[in-house]
Amino acid sequence: MKFSTQVKPISYLKSHAAEIIKDVTENREPMLITQNGEAKLVVMDVKSFEEQEETLALLKILALGNREIEQGKYRDAEEVFADLDTADH
Repeated sequence: MKFSTQVKPISYLKSHAAEIIKDVTENREPMLITQNGEAKLVVMDVKSFEEQEETLALLKILALGNREIEQGKYRDAEEVFADLDTADH
């Protein structure tokens, strides 16, 4: 994750919370908060968070699918469609 200008100390978070909320929401760029010079948390807007969660969920599904393919747990598409045709009749 890139944090070019969006790195602030925790003291800034404490004294500028409303400004941070406005900035992060408008720019849709996360802000890294540091404590004693060490990265401690990331502040991001809800829409970006939800999009990130959706992306992670899709990546998990893809990873599970790849694992099942590697384990031989799959069927040919022709076989699946033939089963569906049989079920319809």
